[in-house]
Order: sequence, then structure tokens, then C-alpha cells
Amino acid sequence: MKTLKSLYLGENPVNFPKLWKKAFIASTLVLILGIGSFVFRGLNLGLDFEGGTSYEVRTSETTVSETREILSSVGASDSRVQKVDTDIIRIRSDIANPQKATELKELLENRIGEVENFEQVGPTWGSDVTNKATKALLVFFVVVAVYLTVRLEWKMALGALVAVIHDIIISVGVYSIFQFEITPATVVAFLTIMGYSLYDTIVVYDKVREITGRLGATEKYSYTELMNLALNRVAMRSINTSISSALPILSLLVIGSIIMGATTLQEFSVALLVGILVGSYSSIFLAASLVSILKEKEARWQQVKNRLEQKGVKHTSIRRIDREEASKPLETKKSERIEGVRGPARGRPSPVQRSGSIAPRPRKKRR
Repeated sequence: MKTLKSLYLGENPVNFPKLWKKAFIASTLVLILGIGSFVFRGLNLGLDFEGGTSYEVRTSETTVSETREILSSVGASDSRVQKVDTDIIRIRSDIANPQKATELKELLENRIGEVENFEQVGPTWGSDVTNKATKALLVFFVVVAVYLTVRLEWKMALGALVAVIHDIIISVGVYSIFQFEITPATVVAFLTIMGYSLYDTIVVYDKVREITGRLGATEKYSYTELMNLALNRVAMRSINTSISSALPILSLLVIGSIIMGATTLQEFSVALLVGILVGSYSSIFLAASLVSILKEKEARWQQVKNRLEQKGVKHTSIRRIDREEASKPLETKKSERIEGVRGPARGRPSPVQRSGSIAPRPRKKRR
């Protein structure tokens, strides 16, 4: 609580660069786990992407294993069977023939229970949706890379894109590990995650530019120290934004999907919740660290680091920058100061008292 209070007051209590290495190790392990699950288990793609036939059967007596046995007896052993509620079983089959799909529906109603939802999608349309979603992601990355390079710089654009890719891989990995079904609503959630992650990262970068523009000219601090100051300034804002965004999503997840049984809300809210948490984490511990490493290799910041080392400041140490020092305006050198800003300079005649000129006549006061 003391650290959160210090962050809220705009102080500099957290040494974020010290945590970057641990965060990098944690992210690597999670990425390996997610990619491994994706390679070996794959994704539970919805009907809109793979095509086929979907049945939702209401039953309180037949179990999942018994349903699989019934499907195997009619040659539909490859069907996916999943219990989505206490008394609802969802069956996904690759049957594309409408007549065979109808026959299977009648069989399920006779042997298991009432089929409440019956849907059939052709494989061609499912393939088109997948291709369009892939193209949308590629266009998104290209447009964002160009914009951030022009608006900020290529190092920050690279850091933002790496953070977005990191967030998407972890979110998809969570869906692969727990075998959540991926539907068009999930894809929309993934696109929303990318937008949120970019927003959070750009907020950090904007604060970094402000601080480096004011304190960087003093050459008293390294780029990593200024980055740490920026992160301390925006960390509380990022936490508040994440909490305020996560609360409505949790209400959707709990009330909409669990209590009311709306599975579409569950598919959407789970992706959003994971993405918001991971996006807040990556903007501070991944995007910021990558930019800091790249900027420290520039000639300007190398010179600053060498001067600080000559003064006895270790390159690994992160000094605390006081609040007054951080908010102090940039001072100009004495040789660059212009005397007489508040009035005429000493030894020089006033503009109205130059030789050969007449002083203006004073105006009378109105009664």
C-alpha cells in the first residue's frame, strides 16, 4: 500500500529496470508454454472457421462419454463433445452434407434429448473468414508500424509491435491451453486487445519523450533512469485504467456468461480480460525495456553514460530523481540569458528616451 501511495503522489519508489530481467524470464516461460500448447494441442476453432455442423442437446442423464459412444456407433467418432452447462452438451461434427446432418439430429433427439441449437456452416465460408482475419492482422501491423515510426521513432514502433505480438501470443496460448472455443467474437476481442496494448504503450512513450526532452538536456541522468522516472509517473494511471476496464468485463463474465448462460459473452470477455492484464504488464516491463536498451546504444546516451561513469556513477545503478527535480523547468546557461527582459538594459537608452526623440505627452485622467 505504501508503494501504491507513493506512485499515486508522483514519487519514484519503484526500480523498474531491476525487475525487467525477471519479467523477461517470466514472459519467455509463458510464451514457450503457450506456443508449445499451440503446436501440440492446437486451437479449438469455432464452427465459423472450420465449417461443419453444431448441435446443442439438453440432457441431464446422458454423460459426455455416453454421447461419444452413441456418435461412434453411427460413424461420427471424430465429433467433438463438450459439456457447456450442467444440462447442455455441445457436439461439433465435420458432416457437411445437409441430409446426413439432419439424420444425426433426429438420432440425437431420439437417444439423448432435445436439440435446442442446430447450425451448419460450409467449409468454404469458414475458410474465407480465416483468410480475412489474417489479412486484417497483417494490415493492422503495417499501418501501426508506419504511423508510430513517423509519429515517434522506429525504436518505439518496434517496442510497441513486440509488446502487441507478445500479448496476442499469450492470449492465444491461454485459449489453446484451456481449449476455449475461438469464434468471430474472440477475433474481435483479440483486435481490441491490440488496440488497448498500443494505447497503454503509447502513453508510456509519450511520458518518456516529455521527460527526456526536459531532463535529457541536463545530461545528469542516463536514458534508463529517465525511463524509470516515466514508468513511475504512468504506472498508477495504467493500474487505474486496467482496473476500470477489467471490472465491466468481469461483470460480463460472471453475470452474462455464468449466471445467464450466454456463451458468446464468455468467449468475448475471457479474451478481453486476459488481454487487458497482459497489455498493462507488457507496456511497462517489455516495451519500455526494449526501447531503453536500444536508446542506450545511441552515441548521445553513450556519451552521457561515460560522463556519469567518470563521476563515479555506475551504469547499473538507478538513482532516484526527486519530484522537484523532475518537475523543474530546463535552466538556460548564464551566457545565453538575455539581460533586460523585464525592462531596458543598463547603460542603454530607453526606446522612448533615445537622442533626438520626444517623450510622449502623458494622458489626462478622466473624471
